Amino acid sequence: MKKVYGSAADALDGLLFDGMFIASGGFGLSGIPELLLAAIRESGTKDMTFASNNAGVDDFGIGILLQTRQVKKMISSYVGENAEFMRQYLSGELELEFNPQGTLAERMRAGGAGIPGFYTKTGVGTVVAEGKEHKDFDGETYILERGIFADLAIVKAWKADETGNLIFRKTARNFNPPAAMCGKVCVVEVEEIVPTGSLDPDHIHLPGIYVHRIIQGEHEKRIEQRTTRPRTEG
Repeated sequence: MKKVYGSAADALDGLLFDGMFIASGGFGLSGIPELLLAAIRESGTKDMTFASNNAGVDDFGIGILLQTRQVKKMISSYVGENAEFMRQYLSGELELEFNPQGTLAERMRAGGAGIPGFYTKTGVGTVVAEGKEHKDFDGETYILERGIFADLAIVKAWKADETGNLIFRKTARNFNPPAAMCGKVCVVEVEEIVPTGSLDPDHIHLPGIYVHRIIQGEHEKRIEQRTTRPRTEG
């Protein structure tokens, strides 16, 4: 099965449709599948629901799809760096489902493992719990969260071999593996594709069985918040 494609547009060919549900990797601006998001924008696909830790910033990540009004709903944990997101949400143009970060990661992982739902204490007694089933275990109250089953997963990894075995780098490993697991089809962009068999099996973070299509490309490597201190003499 050929998994390596020449471009993001080629890798997404035949997968996109209006109203689809996409799980997207990334943590802050680390590990965002920027090439695939740009190709989705160019496709004109609309009314999409995205499950992602965040929505990028105004001109990067999912933020570029908010600019073109292609996103109908976000399932996210953190949206504090995106002014257009805030504007659309407060004006009622964009639907938002907030999830605690650990809950969102587990919802993705559960979907990838075929688990339709799980109980967690996180969010009990808050707006997160509204409308959800409550159940007591050993005297503690838990809420039911549903696994995420997306039409498509788009993720970014550091390295892949030609069969789709993936290695992530540092913070990019937070949400990309569970996002990759929960899509019916998973498309990955990487910085480097290496020959099959050249990766140490003990260093592989996600096995290729989850990966359907791969592209290699150049990436921007943005920094979301740069914090420095004055240089001291001596």
